[in-house]
Amino acid sequence: MVPLFIGREKSVNALEYATSSSNHQNEIFLVAQKDGSVDNPEPEDLYEVGVLASIVQPLIKLPDNAVKVIIRGIRRGRVVEYISSHTLLQARVELDNHYKEDEDNIDLEALRRSVVDAFDSWCKLNKKNQPEVAINSIDQIKEVDQLVDTVASHLNIKVSDKQSILEAYDPKERLKKAFAFIEGEISILNAQNCLYKTIKSQVESTQKVYYLNEQLKAIQKELGEFENGDEGNILNEFEKKINETKLSQEAREKAITDLKRYKKMNPISPEATVISSYLHWLLELPWGKYKDAKINLNAAKKILDENHYGIEKVKDRIIEFLAVLKRVKEIKGPILCLVGPPGVGKTSLAKSMARAVGRDFVRIALGGVRDESEIRGHRKTYIGSMPGKIIQHMKKANSCNPLFLLDEIDKMGSDSRGDPASALLEVLDTEHNKHFTDHYLEVEFDLSSVMFVATANSLNLPHPLRDRMEIIQLSGYTEDEKISIATHHLIPKLKKEHGLYQKEWDITSEALYELIRLYTRESGVRSMERELAKLMRKAVKEILTDKSKKISVKANNLQDYLGVHKYTFGIAENENLVGIVTGLAYTETGGDILMIESVLIPGKGEIKYTGKLGEVMQESIKAAYSYIRSNCLSFGIKPEKFQNNDIHLHVPEGAVPKDGPSAGGAVCTSIVSLMTNIPVNKNVAMTGEVTLRGRVLAIGGLREKLLAALRGSIKTVIIPSENEKDMQEIPASIKEGINVVFAKNIDEVMKVALMHPTTPIDGDNNQNSVPSSIENKDDTFPMSETLKH
Repeated sequence: MVPLFIGREKSVNALEYATSSSNHQNEIFLVAQKDGSVDNPEPEDLYEVGVLASIVQPLIKLPDNAVKVIIRGIRRGRVVEYISSHTLLQARVELDNHYKEDEDNIDLEALRRSVVDAFDSWCKLNKKNQPEVAINSIDQIKEVDQLVDTVASHLNIKVSDKQSILEAYDPKERLKKAFAFIEGEISILNAQNCLYKTIKSQVESTQKVYYLNEQLKAIQKELGEFENGDEGNILNEFEKKINETKLSQEAREKAITDLKRYKKMNPISPEATVISSYLHWLLELPWGKYKDAKINLNAAKKILDENHYGIEKVKDRIIEFLAVLKRVKEIKGPILCLVGPPGVGKTSLAKSMARAVGRDFVRIALGGVRDESEIRGHRKTYIGSMPGKIIQHMKKANSCNPLFLLDEIDKMGSDSRGDPASALLEVLDTEHNKHFTDHYLEVEFDLSSVMFVATANSLNLPHPLRDRMEIIQLSGYTEDEKISIATHHLIPKLKKEHGLYQKEWDITSEALYELIRLYTRESGVRSMERELAKLMRKAVKEILTDKSKKISVKANNLQDYLGVHKYTFGIAENENLVGIVTGLAYTETGGDILMIESVLIPGKGEIKYTGKLGEVMQESIKAAYSYIRSNCLSFGIKPEKFQNNDIHLHVPEGAVPKDGPSAGGAVCTSIVSLMTNIPVNKNVAMTGEVTLRGRVLAIGGLREKLLAALRGSIKTVIIPSENEKDMQEIPASIKEGINVVFAKNIDEVMKVALMHPTTPIDGDNNQNSVPSSIENKDDTFPMSETLKH
């Protein structure tokens, strides 16, 4: 007895006809379709053998116009002839005569018991059925036909298989078919249980997704089918990329080897994820891709001139590189290092270089990098490992010959995790970067065609790293250069950013000079850009609130917009003072004035120094003090004055670190002025390292120091004579505003710096003194003078 849900119109009509008042038997003949997908079956679509059934319960109408009915099978029958009807299917049926079994048939009984035992085994394996209910119902059946029909109704076999049992009339044949189908189902259940146990032993019960994938793979393997899902698509994609990408021989072999390993793994296993990530990185690098841009030297020079004012030396170096590249077609990537104070345009110059040479531009910020793995990458065995910054940015560049900007290369540090500066040695070596190997990739990648450009504020770099780069100094800008940059570059750009029309806002040249002198103190133009942006913000506010049509910034109203002056412009000192000397310093932010003060206090001939001085500067002070004390008579100083007094030398702005040897000349001048009570000329500034023999050695950062002197309204600057050759690169505007004096020794410095010359003391009474003119003598001394010295 089973419930049926009937939805087809002809079937519903047949049920209604069978249960109508004219038909008291409430019987209907049921046959199965050969193809269940046919909506309106014809007689040829139906099987001939079916079952006569009795309608046990009245029809129940369902909301979707379907009908529910409960039927009970009575007898088997065969369709003899179909009767034509448009509303329902009718047929003449020949019913099966009841078969009388031979109770003494041993073969039949053996088959019967085999079927019962097999069905018992199947019930125990099949967890979906209730074994006890099924076995009890089978044991109570004595007739073979009913036994076979009941067993077949429980089996999960195809309709065609059940139909073959129904069409078999011989009891032995029916039992054999039923036994064969039961054994088949038992085999399937055994295989399924075996697969289940195998999979369950490999994964935990919580890994549901993993279990489903394993089960699917095992079933497909058992059936001999191939995977066509996502994993297959990934494998095909990897194979396609390996064939299409111009990998090196080493990289191709590595990719093929890892792909073979990946095919044998489960896609969800951790190792498969590692290999998949590795292949993605390896195949997405721009192997063999080069950006071929036509080189036009005039166009490149125009691009550089449009974006940057001055810095002709850097521009010429770039044009030279392009000229050689155009001639030979292939050249090793140069490694340039732009060194200069902040705000002079190092990073923007690198971008313009990329445009001029027609290459992709990528920038790596190295400031604060302390881990070597940031450059070389991590081993792929670590969790979350990935390539270093070099390989990562090569992927972004999408070509093998980009312009690489290593920004702030002097800001790298080092700790227990390694030294990233040392890791860059291979990258920046034109002879070895062709074979650069990242720890993650483990194969060589060619970097020889990359144009590396580094930027730094100072040359505080390891010597091996400096040796691999071509240093190009970018000096600070003069006032005239700053005015030109503001007029032609900054003001048009800022007007566009702030939505100001050309006639709505302007600033006079006098106001620009005031802004540069009184509101900024820098080598670059970054602070000036911020102040100009502040002026324009206030202008936009005033235009929108007060309905002003035009705002003009002049020298007399500049303070109304920017507030009180941040700095003073003029000479460092207003009067000539004893022991107060104006020195010149070169820092990472450009040139600056360095004041040196000294006072005399009773003591035992010691010198003290304060002002957060570095070791080199402390040694420079000691050397200067020793020289002046050993030659005190030549400067008109009695030795007793050193023995009975201490000197305290201070460099103001004590919170600012100071270092370097170039303040030696200024220290000597301060000590001599203090001990002789001769004032120092307030209009004179000086720089230069002093030796124990009184020689003045060459210094660096000359342009920056002269710019600082010009900003401080210094009239005369004393520099070492060895720096005279560097004056050729100093702009004419600086030379015209400053009188430069070249000095070989301290004597020449004193003549210019002090308000009046010193008076030497006769040295006959002091055998320990050394003549100040020793510098002018030959380097070969008699033995007696050498011992004295």
